[in-house]
Amino acid sequence: MHILNRPITFQHITLTILFSTFISLLKFTPMNFTLRPWTLNDLTSVTHHGCNPNISKFMSDAFPDTEAKWKNFLDFATTDESILYLAIDIDGEAVGGIGVTPQKDFLRKNAELGYWLSEQYWGRGIMTRATKEIVKRAFERFDIEWIFATPYDINKASHRVLEKAGFKLEAKLEKIEVKNGVELDELIYGIRKNSKKLYHQPNRLAL
Repeated sequence: MHILNRPITFQHITLTILFSTFISLLKFTPMNFTLRPWTLNDLTSVTHHGCNPNISKFMSDAFPDTEAKWKNFLDFATTDESILYLAIDIDGEAVGGIGVTPQKDFLRKNAELGYWLSEQYWGRGIMTRATKEIVKRAFERFDIEWIFATPYDINKASHRVLEKAGFKLEAKLEKIEVKNGVELDELIYGIRKNSKKLYHQPNRLAL
């Protein structure tokens, strides 16, 4: 095999810079997606995208990790009208989920936010925009004043999502959770119905 040693030219450098710029723009260009109700037909796609240890390590132990568990989730999400659980849809396929669960009794003015996204679509700004949208919908639909989320301290990406969506870090509870045999801190982020950040952030979500 012959290896040709050619001098690097200005054209080579220019093409390399243009290619690197293209890849960077592709990575950071926001993707269009929709938030829609779950359907039973989402079983195949949600099992494919959701059964991933890189996702479940940041979720509670109840997070589905088999097709049968995802079927149970879909049965619940498509029939319980007391919650707001939506699929994150890209090109007709459910690639993630986001939901708000109103609390009960003396906590009834509060609701909990939870979400996950296929690893294939991480780093594209999807979850921040989805969070902004579902928070607005939840405040309009439910008689609540505060929405909170409780990510693990190790889930730095989730912290950034919440902060970009207008949530404030309100508390840190040390070593109260055990995930995969490791004691973890729980962070409590919250946003209130009268938050100025809720209504003054641009949102390019395709609906």
